[in-house]
Amino acid sequence: MLPAEKPMPSMPDPSAPRAQRAPAASALQSTAAVAGAATSPAPATDGAAALVDKLRALARREQRVTAGCVADAMGTRGYGPFLLVPALLELSPLGGVPGVPTLLAGVVALFAAQMLFGRQQVWMPQWLRRRAVAGGRLPTALDRLQPVTRFLDRHCHRRLSMLTRGPFVRIAAAAVIALACLVPPLELVPFASSVPMLAIALFGLALLVRDGVLMLAAALGSGAAVVAVIRIVG
Repeated sequence: MLPAEKPMPSMPDPSAPRAQRAPAASALQSTAAVAGAATSPAPATDGAAALVDKLRALARREQRVTAGCVADAMGTRGYGPFLLVPALLELSPLGGVPGVPTLLAGVVALFAAQMLFGRQQVWMPQWLRRRAVAGGRLPTALDRLQPVTRFLDRHCHRRLSMLTRGPFVRIAAAAVIALACLVPPLELVPFASSVPMLAIALFGLALLVRDGVLMLAAALGSGAAVVAVIRIVG
């Protein structure tokens, strides 16, 4: 008997490799899409506009907003927000209330003194934490600031960040204290107290977004503020 013939091996289907590659290509495209979504820039959550939005939400939620609630809302972002927020409030219509600019300047000086001595965590006395402002006033004041903060966020980012660390922070703190001391006598002149507060706001924003170029601008603004105050008083 003749041995049974072995069956011929089936030839591979020419379309098989292409069919096998199709799921792999699809999976690769899906992975790339996920990776692209993960690396795409997310909206800024640590800028001045995000901070103002958080405070607006707080003011709409509470009838009376205490300084302690504002401090808790700012979280652990360093000293930048604690300089920026009081300065922005003074630049808003809220700064037109007699006595408010001096109070805000005192708060700024308190925080700047802690910066100067290298304190890591912001300390606020209980009497200050209990100070409150009617929640209805804050949204109006913060609404005026929103376009300004969005403009600043678009143009301020991490540049020369070395100028926002180490000894430069203490130099900025000393400048902020000096600027805050100019505010009380300037309350006698309408809107004059906003001049040093604007420079303080620049220091606060520079520390918040780690922008050394803005820190230099704040230093120049401090000099301009001193010259402006001398002309106003003189």
